[in-house]
Amino acid sequence: MNRRERRVAARKSPAASKSDADRAHRADPEGDYLAGLGSLLEQQGLHEEALKAYDKAVQIRPDDPELWARLANVLVLLQRPDHAILGFERALKLNPRYWYAAYNYAVLLLQSERFEETLISFNLCDELQPDHATTLTGRGRALYKLNRFEEALSDGRRAQALDPANADICIDLGVALQKLGQPEEALQWFDRALDLRPGFVMALINKGSLLLESERFEESLINFNLCDELQSDHAATLFGRSVALYKLNRFEEALSDGRRAQALDPANADICNAIGVTLHKLGRPEDALQWFDRALDLRPDFVKALNNKAFMLGEIHRFDEAFTLYRHVKRIDPENAETDWNVALIQMLNGDFEAGWPGREARWKISSLSGTAGYPKFPQPIWLGEETIEGKTILICADEGLGDTIQFVRYAPMLAALGARVILLAQDSLYPLLSGFPGVSQCLPNRGGELPPFDFHCPIMSLPLAFRTTLETIPAPTSYLPTPAQDRRQIWEERLGPHDRLRVGLVWSGNPNHKNDRNRSIPLRTLSRILDVDATFVSLQKDARPDDKAILLERPDIVDLTAHLTDFVETAALISCLDLVITVDTSVAHLAGALGRPTWILLPHTPDWRWLLNRDDSPWYPTARLFRQTETRDYANVLDRVRRELLVLMTAK
Repeated sequence: MNRRERRVAARKSPAASKSDADRAHRADPEGDYLAGLGSLLEQQGLHEEALKAYDKAVQIRPDDPELWARLANVLVLLQRPDHAILGFERALKLNPRYWYAAYNYAVLLLQSERFEETLISFNLCDELQPDHATTLTGRGRALYKLNRFEEALSDGRRAQALDPANADICIDLGVALQKLGQPEEALQWFDRALDLRPGFVMALINKGSLLLESERFEESLINFNLCDELQSDHAATLFGRSVALYKLNRFEEALSDGRRAQALDPANADICNAIGVTLHKLGRPEDALQWFDRALDLRPDFVKALNNKAFMLGEIHRFDEAFTLYRHVKRIDPENAETDWNVALIQMLNGDFEAGWPGREARWKISSLSGTAGYPKFPQPIWLGEETIEGKTILICADEGLGDTIQFVRYAPMLAALGARVILLAQDSLYPLLSGFPGVSQCLPNRGGELPPFDFHCPIMSLPLAFRTTLETIPAPTSYLPTPAQDRRQIWEERLGPHDRLRVGLVWSGNPNHKNDRNRSIPLRTLSRILDVDATFVSLQKDARPDDKAILLERPDIVDLTAHLTDFVETAALISCLDLVITVDTSVAHLAGALGRPTWILLPHTPDWRWLLNRDDSPWYPTARLFRQTETRDYANVLDRVRRELLVLMTAK
C-alpha cells in the first residue's frame, strides 16, 4: 500500500452509521464528548491520546460501529495493525454493510498477507459501492497475490479507467501483464506511470526488473542507474542494478552493489543469496557458502538458496553434504527439477552414469537450460531405448551445445546397426561437417523447415540413456569423424608452410555467454607462458576477445589463419594437419578428439561432468589428455605442467 492509500485508509472520517443505536448515542453527552475529543486529538497528530479517548468512548458505547472504526483508524496510524484489524472486525460485526470499515479492514488484511480474507472483504466493498477505483485496485492486488493474474488485470483495467491519472494503478497493470507473459505492454504501463509521475522510483524499479527478465541487460542497467540518481542508497535499486551487472559479467561491481543493498536491507534473504551467487562466479566458494547460510538463516526453507548452497558444496567436492542438502530440498519441494538436474550432474561427474542419465532428463522441466526451450514439439513418440526400431525411421535432434552434438553423434551408427533409418537434425554450423556421417541416412540443418516422415525422435543428449551407457560401455573408437578431404588438407598444409617443427593448435576461450565461461576460458596472456617452447603454434581461436586480439598482433610466433576457418569442415582440415591441439573445454576439444588427434584439454578444478574426476585420460576420447587445476583453481600451474610435457614430447619426437 502506497503513502497515498495509507492516508486514505487512516485519515478519512468514518461515515456515520444510520442505525437506531446511532440516534440513541446522540443523547449521550459523555460519549459524544470523548468521540469529539478523540477526533480533535487525532487531527492534531496526538494519536496515543486520541486512542485513549476512543477507548473510553467504546466502553461507554460498545455497539457504535463508527467509534470502533475511529479507534481502529488511530491504531493504523500508531502502526499496530493486528489491533486495528480487531477494531474493524468489531465495527463490521455491528454493521456488516459499513463500506469504510470493510475497505480499511481489507487493506490491513492485504498488508498482513491474508489474501483469501482480503479478497472476501474487497468483494463486499464492491457490492456496497460498485465501480470504486480504490476497491478495484485493492482487489486486483489480492488477486495478483493469489496468482489469479487474468482477474487482477481485469480489475486493474477497470480501476485505471475510473482513475486514469493514478500512476500506482499503472504499475499494477504492468506487473500483472509481466506475469501473463506480455512484456511489451507491461513496459508501456510502466512508462505511462513515469509519464504521470516523472521520477517515480517504484515504476523505474519495476521497469528495470522487467528489462532484466527480458534479457535486455544494458537497458536495465541504464534504468537502475537513473533510479540511483533519483534516490541514492535505495536497497531495491541497488539490488536490481547488482543483478544487471551480474548478467553483464561485471561481477566485482555486482558484488559491490549487492553488499550495499544488503547493508540497507539486512533481512532480505534474496540479496544474501545473490551475493553468494556472485562470489561463486568470482571463484570464492567459501565466502559464497557463508552468504547462502545467511540467506537460509533468514528463510530456512528458501529453496533457491538451498540449491545454490548444495551446488557450491559440489563445486568444492563435498559431495556427501551436497546430496544431503538436495534430499532436504526434495522434501520441501518434491517437484523441483533443478535439484534433480544438479544431483544428476554430480552423479555423472563421479562416474555413476546409471543414475545420472535418467536424472539428466529433468532438463526438459527447466526452461532456462540451453537447448530445451528450442527443442521442437514433435507429435511422434520419443525413443529412449524401449521400442524396437528395426525398419523404423528415427530422427536424432541436437538439443544442447555444438560440442555435445559432436560428442554424441557417435551413437548414430549404433542406431543404424539396430536396423533403423537415421535422420540427423544438426545445428546449422555443424551440418556441413556431419553430412555423410556413417550410419546417417540424411543430415539436415536445424532451421525449422519441413522434415521428412519419421517414426520416433530422440534428443542427441538422450542417446546414452537409450543405450544404457555405463562408464565401462562408452563407445569410444579412436576416431569416428570422417577424415577431411585430401584437397582441403593440402590447402592447409600450403598455408602452414614447412612442417619442420611440432605444430600445436591453440584454443584458449569459449563462448563468453556460457554460464561457466569464467572458469573454463583463460586470457591469451596467461597461455603465453608455454609459447617459449620451440614449436609452431597455430591459433584455432575463432572470435578472439578484444584483449586477446591485441596480444595476437604482438605475437608473430602464433600463426593466425582463423580468417579461413569459415566452418567446422575447415577447422577439421586444419586440425588434421597439426601434431597436437591444446584447448580449453570447447567444441574444438570434441572436434579434435573425435578426429582422433592428440588433444590436451585444460580443465577447471570442477570440470563439466563428461571429464569426470581424478584422471588424466578420457573414456570418451582415447587420444585426449586432461590437465586439471588443483584446489588452488590456478591455470598458471596447469600451464607449467603443459609446458613440461611439451618439452618431453619434443624430445621424444
